[in-house]
Amino acid sequence: MVSTLNQLLAAEDQQDLVAAFADAGVDMRGEYPDHVSAAELAERTKDIIMSVSREGGQLLYLLTRAVRARTVVEFGTSFGISTLYLASAVRDNDGGRVITTELQADKARSAQESFAAAGLSDIIELRLGDARETLKDLPAPVDLLLLDGWLDLRLPILKIVQPRLRPGALVIVDDIDLYAGRDFTQGFLDYVGDPANGFLSMRLPVHQGVQVCLKLG
Repeated sequence: MVSTLNQLLAAEDQQDLVAAFADAGVDMRGEYPDHVSAAELAERTKDIIMSVSREGGQLLYLLTRAVRARTVVEFGTSFGISTLYLASAVRDNDGGRVITTELQADKARSAQESFAAAGLSDIIELRLGDARETLKDLPAPVDLLLLDGWLDLRLPILKIVQPRLRPGALVIVDDIDLYAGRDFTQGFLDYVGDPANGFLSMRLPVHQGVQVCLKLG
Protein backbone atom coordinates (compact mmCIF):
# COMPACT_ATOMS: atom_id res chain seq x y z
CA MET A 1 0.00 0.00 0.00
CA VAL A 2 2.77 2.45 0.92
CA SER A 3 4.51 2.00 -2.44
CA THR A 4 1.29 2.61 -4.40
CA LEU A 5 0.45 5.64 -2.29
CA ASN A 6 3.93 7.12 -2.68
CA GLN A 7 3.77 6.74 -6.46
CA LEU A 8 0.45 8.59 -6.61
CA LEU A 9 1.63 11.34 -4.28
CA ALA A 10 4.84 11.79 -6.28
CA ALA A 11 2.80 12.15 -9.49
CA GLU A 12 0.60 14.74 -7.79
CA ASP A 13 3.67 16.69 -6.63
CA GLN A 14 4.83 17.02 -10.23
CA GLN A 15 1.63 18.78 -11.32
CA ASP A 16 1.23 22.49 -11.84
CA LEU A 17 -2.40 22.62 -10.72
CA VAL A 18 -3.04 26.17 -11.89
CA ALA A 19 -1.70 25.38 -15.37
CA ALA A 20 -3.49 22.02 -15.49
CA PHE A 21 -6.84 23.60 -14.65
CA ALA A 22 -6.19 26.40 -17.14
CA ASP A 23 -5.61 23.79 -19.85
CA ALA A 24 -8.97 22.30 -18.85
CA GLY A 25 -10.63 25.69 -19.28
CA VAL A 26 -10.87 26.47 -15.57
CA ASP A 27 -9.27 29.60 -14.12
CA MET A 28 -8.52 28.76 -10.49
CA ARG A 29 -8.05 32.46 -9.77
CA GLY A 30 -11.28 33.46 -11.47
CA GLU A 31 -14.94 32.55 -11.19
CA TYR A 32 -15.96 28.97 -10.49
CA PRO A 33 -17.47 27.59 -13.73
CA ASP A 34 -20.91 26.88 -12.27
CA HIS A 35 -22.39 27.09 -15.76
CA VAL A 36 -20.57 23.82 -16.55
CA SER A 37 -22.19 20.55 -15.45
CA ALA A 38 -20.39 18.31 -12.98
CA ALA A 39 -20.06 15.65 -15.70
CA GLU A 40 -18.45 18.04 -18.19
CA LEU A 41 -16.13 19.45 -15.53
CA ALA A 42 -15.10 15.91 -14.60
CA GLU A 43 -14.27 15.15 -18.24
CA ARG A 44 -12.25 18.34 -18.63
CA THR A 45 -10.20 17.57 -15.52
CA LYS A 46 -9.90 13.81 -15.92
CA ASP A 47 -6.09 13.85 -16.00
CA ILE A 48 -5.66 16.06 -12.94
CA ILE A 49 -4.85 14.41 -9.63
CA MET A 50 -6.96 16.13 -6.97
CA SER A 51 -6.42 14.68 -3.54
CA VAL A 52 -5.88 15.29 0.13
CA SER A 53 -2.44 16.45 1.23
CA ARG A 54 -0.06 14.00 2.88
CA GLU A 55 -0.90 15.56 6.25
CA GLY A 56 -4.58 15.39 5.39
CA GLY A 57 -4.26 11.72 4.48
CA GLN A 58 -2.56 10.98 7.79
CA LEU A 59 -5.41 12.80 9.54
CA LEU A 60 -7.95 10.67 7.67
CA TYR A 61 -6.18 7.51 8.78
CA LEU A 62 -5.99 8.72 12.40
CA LEU A 63 -9.67 9.75 12.62
CA THR A 64 -10.89 6.59 10.91
CA ARG A 65 -8.96 4.52 13.43
CA ALA A 66 -10.08 6.73 16.34
CA VAL A 67 -13.80 6.17 15.75
CA ARG A 68 -13.23 2.48 14.89
CA ALA A 69 -14.95 3.07 11.56
CA ARG A 70 -16.19 -0.04 9.77
CA THR A 71 -18.39 1.67 7.16
CA VAL A 72 -16.88 4.70 5.44
CA VAL A 73 -18.38 6.74 2.60
CA GLU A 74 -16.32 9.00 0.34
CA PHE A 75 -17.54 11.63 -2.12
CA GLY A 76 -14.84 12.20 -4.74
CA THR A 77 -12.52 9.28 -5.49
CA SER A 78 -10.35 10.95 -8.15
CA PHE A 79 -7.30 8.65 -8.50
CA GLY A 80 -7.91 7.05 -5.11
CA ILE A 81 -5.30 8.60 -2.81
CA SER A 82 -7.69 9.48 0.01
CA THR A 83 -9.49 6.16 -0.53
CA LEU A 84 -6.26 4.29 0.18
CA TYR A 85 -5.78 6.13 3.48
CA LEU A 86 -9.37 5.35 4.47
CA ALA A 87 -9.23 1.70 3.39
CA SER A 88 -5.94 1.03 5.15
CA ALA A 89 -7.46 2.40 8.36
CA VAL A 90 -10.60 0.26 7.95
CA ARG A 91 -8.40 -2.79 7.37
CA ASP A 92 -6.48 -2.00 10.55
CA ASN A 93 -9.83 -1.64 12.35
CA ASP A 94 -10.29 -5.37 11.62
CA GLY A 95 -12.19 -4.89 8.39
CA GLY A 96 -15.24 -3.23 6.93
CA ARG A 97 -16.06 -1.34 3.76
CA VAL A 98 -15.20 1.95 2.07
CA ILE A 99 -17.88 3.05 -0.40
CA THR A 100 -16.46 5.67 -2.73
CA THR A 101 -17.93 7.34 -5.79
CA GLU A 102 -16.38 8.82 -8.92
CA LEU A 103 -18.07 10.52 -11.85
CA GLN A 104 -15.30 10.12 -14.45
CA ALA A 105 -14.79 6.63 -15.86
CA ASP A 106 -11.05 6.87 -16.66
CA LYS A 107 -10.24 8.07 -13.16
CA ALA A 108 -12.36 5.30 -11.68
CA ARG A 109 -10.48 2.72 -13.75
CA SER A 110 -7.10 4.07 -12.64
CA ALA A 111 -8.25 4.13 -9.02
CA GLN A 112 -9.35 0.50 -9.24
CA GLU A 113 -5.90 -0.44 -10.53
CA SER A 114 -4.31 1.35 -7.57
CA PHE A 115 -6.63 -0.39 -5.11
CA ALA A 116 -5.63 -3.76 -6.55
CA ALA A 117 -1.92 -2.89 -6.48
CA ALA A 118 -2.27 -1.87 -2.83
CA GLY A 119 -4.08 -5.08 -1.92
CA LEU A 120 -7.18 -3.22 -0.74
CA SER A 121 -9.75 -4.01 -3.44
CA ASP A 122 -11.65 -6.34 -1.13
CA ILE A 123 -12.39 -3.44 1.23
CA ILE A 124 -13.30 -0.81 -1.39
CA GLU A 125 -16.56 -0.54 -3.33
CA LEU A 126 -16.23 2.07 -6.08
CA ARG A 127 -19.51 3.34 -7.50
CA LEU A 128 -19.28 5.01 -10.91
CA GLY A 129 -21.63 7.92 -11.55
CA ASP A 130 -23.11 11.06 -10.06
CA ALA A 131 -22.83 10.88 -6.26
CA ARG A 132 -26.30 12.39 -5.92
CA GLU A 133 -27.53 9.09 -7.34
CA THR A 134 -24.86 6.55 -6.39
CA LEU A 135 -25.01 7.41 -2.67
CA LYS A 136 -28.77 7.24 -2.29
CA ASP A 137 -28.57 3.56 -1.36
CA LEU A 138 -26.24 3.06 1.59
CA PRO A 139 -25.98 0.61 4.47
CA ALA A 140 -26.55 1.91 7.97
CA PRO A 141 -24.88 2.90 10.11
CA VAL A 142 -22.19 4.99 8.40
CA ASP A 143 -19.28 5.72 10.72
CA LEU A 144 -17.40 8.32 8.67
CA LEU A 145 -18.11 10.47 5.62
CA LEU A 146 -15.40 12.24 3.61
CA LEU A 147 -16.53 15.12 1.40
CA ASP A 148 -13.78 15.86 -1.11
CA GLY A 149 -15.63 16.26 -4.41
CA TRP A 150 -16.87 19.36 -6.22
CA LEU A 151 -17.32 22.29 -3.85
CA ASP A 152 -20.91 23.08 -4.78
CA LEU A 153 -22.09 19.48 -4.17
CA ARG A 154 -20.76 18.93 -0.66
CA LEU A 155 -23.81 20.15 1.21
CA PRO A 156 -26.26 18.25 -1.04
CA ILE A 157 -24.22 15.06 -0.56
CA LEU A 158 -24.13 15.56 3.22
CA LYS A 159 -27.93 15.83 3.26
CA ILE A 160 -28.21 12.58 1.25
CA VAL A 161 -25.92 10.63 3.58
CA GLN A 162 -26.92 12.27 6.86
CA PRO A 163 -29.86 9.93 7.66
CA ARG A 164 -27.39 7.01 7.61
CA LEU A 165 -24.83 8.60 9.95
CA ARG A 166 -24.74 7.05 13.40
CA PRO A 167 -24.43 9.20 16.53
CA GLY A 168 -20.72 9.80 16.96
CA ALA A 169 -19.99 9.53 13.23
CA LEU A 170 -17.54 12.00 11.70
CA VAL A 171 -17.98 14.13 8.59
CA ILE A 172 -14.63 15.34 7.24
CA VAL A 173 -14.48 18.11 4.64
CA ASP A 174 -11.21 18.76 2.81
CA ASP A 175 -10.16 22.18 1.45
CA ILE A 176 -12.71 24.07 3.53
CA ASP A 177 -10.73 27.29 2.98
CA LEU A 178 -10.47 26.90 -0.78
CA TYR A 179 -11.91 29.92 -2.56
CA ALA A 180 -12.82 29.43 -6.22
CA GLY A 181 -14.27 32.80 -7.18
CA ARG A 182 -17.35 32.06 -5.11
CA ASP A 183 -17.78 31.15 -1.48
CA PHE A 184 -19.22 27.64 -1.39
CA THR A 185 -18.14 27.18 2.20
CA GLN A 186 -20.42 29.49 4.11
CA GLY A 187 -23.64 27.66 3.32
CA PHE A 188 -22.07 24.39 4.45
CA LEU A 189 -20.69 25.95 7.63
CA ASP A 190 -24.04 27.58 8.39
CA TYR A 191 -25.71 24.18 8.08
CA VAL A 192 -23.35 22.22 10.33
CA GLY A 193 -23.18 25.19 12.72
CA ASP A 194 -26.94 25.20 13.29
CA PRO A 195 -27.65 23.11 16.43
CA ALA A 196 -30.96 22.02 14.90
CA ASN A 197 -29.04 19.97 12.32
CA GLY A 198 -27.27 17.88 14.94
CA PHE A 199 -23.55 18.54 14.43
CA LEU A 200 -20.63 19.80 16.46
CA SER A 201 -18.02 21.23 14.10
CA MET A 202 -14.56 22.77 14.06
CA ARG A 203 -11.86 23.67 11.53
CA LEU A 204 -8.40 22.13 11.71
CA PRO A 205 -5.40 24.00 10.21
CA VAL A 206 -4.36 21.22 7.84
CA HIS A 207 -3.29 22.19 4.28
CA GLN A 208 -6.17 24.32 2.92
CA GLY A 209 -8.32 23.66 5.98
CA VAL A 210 -10.14 20.55 7.11
CA GLN A 211 -13.56 20.81 8.75
CA VAL A 212 -14.39 17.99 11.15
CA CYS A 213 -18.05 17.56 12.12
CA LEU A 214 -19.32 15.21 14.83
CA LYS A 215 -22.83 13.80 14.39
CA LEU A 216 -24.58 14.18 17.72
CA GLY A 217 -27.11 11.71 19.12
